[in-house]
Amino acid sequence: MATRTEKLVSVLKDLHGSTPDIEASALVSVDGLMIASALPRDVEEDRVAAMAAAMLSLGERSAAELARGDLEQVYVKGKEGYVLLIAVGEEAVLTGLARKDAKLGLVFLDMNRTAEKLATII
Repeated sequence: MATRTEKLVSVLKDLHGSTPDIEASALVSVDGLMIASALPRDVEEDRVAAMAAAMLSLGERSAAELARGDLEQVYVKGKEGYVLLIAVGEEAVLTGLARKDAKLGLVFLDMNRTAEKLATII
């Protein structure tokens, strides 16, 4: 029988399989701790977790302060691709790294579905 972490990692890997534009993903607590990841070996999990939590916190604060309603997603576009964040319940955030030519509509659709699956496990 698979552990909770193994189930979470399996869901993250399914996301990669169904969405080739996503290069890596992780599930991070709002406190900045790694819950589960499907990141390349050269990426520091602790760093990704801390940055994702900080970005989520800033996004939530910005949306609230500027009367934009509840935060749904955060994304950062760089020359080499995107960093995408979607809340998973109240306690976690799904972080995805997408290619620079990614079809964002499809990526967000798949990430939202994945976030729903992850929420049922955590």
